[in-house]
Amino acid sequence: MPSESNSPSAITNVTIVNVAVAVIHYQNQYLLGFRDAAQHQGNRYEFVGGKIEATETAEQALKREVAEETGILVDDNTIVKLGRLHHDYGDKQVSLQVYKIELTAQQYEQYKGHEYGLEGQAITWADKSRLLAGDYPLPAANKTILEWLRLPTQIAITYPLADFHQHTDPKTAWLQYHQEKLPPKSWAYIRLKHNGSESIAKQLMDARPDLLAILPYSSDYQYTDTEVSVEATHKKTNDSIVARHLTHSALMEWLTNTQGVIASEPLLPDNYSFTCQLLASHSLNDYPLIVSCHDTASIDAVNKLASARIEQGLPPVIGMFLSPVLATQTHPDTVPLGWQSWSSLAQLADMPIIGLGGLAPSMIEQALDHGGLSIAGIRQFHL
Repeated sequence: MPSESNSPSAITNVTIVNVAVAVIHYQNQYLLGFRDAAQHQGNRYEFVGGKIEATETAEQALKREVAEETGILVDDNTIVKLGRLHHDYGDKQVSLQVYKIELTAQQYEQYKGHEYGLEGQAITWADKSRLLAGDYPLPAANKTILEWLRLPTQIAITYPLADFHQHTDPKTAWLQYHQEKLPPKSWAYIRLKHNGSESIAKQLMDARPDLLAILPYSSDYQYTDTEVSVEATHKKTNDSIVARHLTHSALMEWLTNTQGVIASEPLLPDNYSFTCQLLASHSLNDYPLIVSCHDTASIDAVNKLASARIEQGLPPVIGMFLSPVLATQTHPDTVPLGWQSWSSLAQLADMPIIGLGGLAPSMIEQALDHGGLSIAGIRQFHL
């Protein structure tokens, strides 16, 4: 596939090239090609892929390129869109359309011993942990793809604190429940919907250091425990935070205030009422984002936000909560999207899609079949 270079060039006639990228894997083993030292971006690994011809769809090009480069036929495999990335090469602009393809056990056994592809390029299988750790140097633009690959297939969301109001001590009851019920080593969106609830979120993260936390964008999770140093506890908290969550309403406020144009100023600007409280501690710029969307307008907004963050070298938008897929007990009057409409909206997004609303962990295959990478929920996602 073409390498992702961003060197400037004063070219007036700009060509836009659409490229299909195949992130091929079997379980935690990922297929990478290697660029010869004499090639541009040489001595780097790359995912399989190539140019989308004018007569092809992205998926058709993907299947063709995979077959031409590796001999693997993926016509019957599940192909899930990860996202789209846009890059300026100087004399041309490239739109990378990135898809994830899981091979069958039979396909992996057949090709795992191959050292070269059909075009003479060296190929290798990389363990996911080493790939994400940076042990296989990739072009810089692939950093966002690696962040997308960190997303798990399911995310547990905590109950609001208000759901424990019948207890004598709601905070203690909330903490005890989630200490016991959140699955081991899971990603958990700690959503309390209660002012001043940061302290019990910290307690949960302390009690369950195995959790990887998604925190609301508006919360300050710095420790104040006097028994240990601020630096040590601050690092401990940061190590367990994998993303911040931006609500649909906050996203649309951002779009209204900026119209999606923020190239010359930080994200998010300090004149926004909903970000002022972040300036003294963590900001949205410190972490990848997961954003909530419900319709085409919000998807367009988050695409603009994602592009702006990449242009500024900020942690990317790694996922979108797209909801509601199905009817929920918490919002019985909200009309669900249904799988078909949800799938159509998912195709508009430039980042991985996380299904939310009336789902259970057993529905992951449905989500994959309809263009999602992950699913999330409350009731069905606790042990």
